[in-house]
Amino acid sequence: MSSSAPENHHGHGGALPPARFNMARYCLAASAARLPDKIGLVVVADADAPLEKAERWSYGALDEAVRRVGAGLLAEGLQPGERLMIRMPNTSDYALLFFGAIAAGLVPLPSSAQLTTAEADFLLADSGAAAVAVAGGMTVEAGTARVLDEAAVARLRTHAPLTGYADTGAGDPAFLVYTSGTSGRPKGVLHAQRSAWGRRPMYQGWYGIGESDVVLHAGAFNWTYTLGAGLTDPWANGATTVLYNGPKDVHVWPRLLERTRATLFAAVPTLYRQILKYCDPAAHDLSALRHGLTAGEALPPALLAQWREATGKNLYEALGMSECSTYISTGPDMEIRPGSPGKPQPGRRIAILPLDAPHDGNVEPLPPGETGLLAVHRSDPGLMLGYWRRPEEEEDVYRGEWFTGGDLASFDADGYLWFHGRADDVMNAMGYRVSPQEVEAALAGHPDIADVAVAEKRVREDVSVIAAFVVLKEGRMRNTASILAHAEAQLAAYKRPREVVFIDNLPRTANGKLMRRALTI
Repeated sequence: MSSSAPENHHGHGGALPPARFNMARYCLAASAARLPDKIGLVVVADADAPLEKAERWSYGALDEAVRRVGAGLLAEGLQPGERLMIRMPNTSDYALLFFGAIAAGLVPLPSSAQLTTAEADFLLADSGAAAVAVAGGMTVEAGTARVLDEAAVARLRTHAPLTGYADTGAGDPAFLVYTSGTSGRPKGVLHAQRSAWGRRPMYQGWYGIGESDVVLHAGAFNWTYTLGAGLTDPWANGATTVLYNGPKDVHVWPRLLERTRATLFAAVPTLYRQILKYCDPAAHDLSALRHGLTAGEALPPALLAQWREATGKNLYEALGMSECSTYISTGPDMEIRPGSPGKPQPGRRIAILPLDAPHDGNVEPLPPGETGLLAVHRSDPGLMLGYWRRPEEEEDVYRGEWFTGGDLASFDADGYLWFHGRADDVMNAMGYRVSPQEVEAALAGHPDIADVAVAEKRVREDVSVIAAFVVLKEGRMRNTASILAHAEAQLAAYKRPREVVFIDNLPRTANGKLMRRALTI
């Protein structure tokens, strides 16, 4: 089954972006002109301090600051099209750098503050970034890249602003994000300026967002979920977005929902589960909250039921990927079917393809009820430009006019999607895609390990963790703490195994191929 508008049956069914299109201008210029004094961004560092003391940015101030940062980056000698890596925590500087770079025609590379130095060094080298913005306490082997420390970033905001946004084309590069590659190396996903326009089907197909909304997002800026649902979309709709960058504490979220009068709350299912486990939502005034948004990992039906019972509010789920953001969702104007992430958003052309669909030529989608590869038509404005310097990674993802992200799914007779796992081994940890090969490569350097495999291990009906299955070298003793400490030194927190299982041999085929799925059976 596919979803397509009758007026454009052979491609994307929604309106296409203007030929000349700049993502930063689209998000900020109209709201700044129409609502210059309205608060567009609130950054909270202390959940208990008066909200008036939080960092607050009007749309007029955001628009000017973004153009100042863009002008400052050009004054530093950066050229349009060059990459700027951002290695900073969740601060307003991060947002200003991301959109300021796009305003100047540069290509920002948002990276996680959790990355180790080695992981950050790989991204910097692989991207060929001309500059890297680094916060205090974070290190990077810059090589020939220009380093912008906190003082330099502060100076960018004092520069005379650009008189306008870069005159970019809709198909020109806008930003670069990294995700897990099938080879075990992170791969860059290059997005076009039009990607912001490609998010328009989410406005009513998922959020039901409007100018009066206050969006509280629980994610970090490096994640496309936060950059999109937490900044890009609220700003494009003239809404207010609230972000928290204080100490990690699950108890802050009900307090922030109450104090900010948030109407939309965006998080991963794991956080909703933690709120229900450790907090008492009934002790807080959540009357302003219309509903919650969830993405990054599947929403268990039991969690949806528990949240509804505890708060009286719905959770609307979305399914997506780094290459296209979300394209399947539930929303305020449709029935929720627990266990299904919903239907294709309006205007999207989505299909289920046979597993053996050819890479070239015409591909006939499967009918409802049959399981295959979930695919997005390559005409979708939100679809990536390609993988950065990884042409070999693109060979397997296209089937004729369709892009496939590796998800197995089926449609029912009513158009609801049902997810059936992955066609590859990529794991899902707290909403982040993690390559088992990358984790295995890091663990293999431990002096006691002879062989190792990594897989998702289910610890409860609705909870899985990353587990390392370890074969020790002869004569070595089991030392879980040592292996976990080695992982901590090599990998970002979300990539590290939570359990170590010692086994005598890894299950392999007669040809020596690892039977990863057999580890968790």
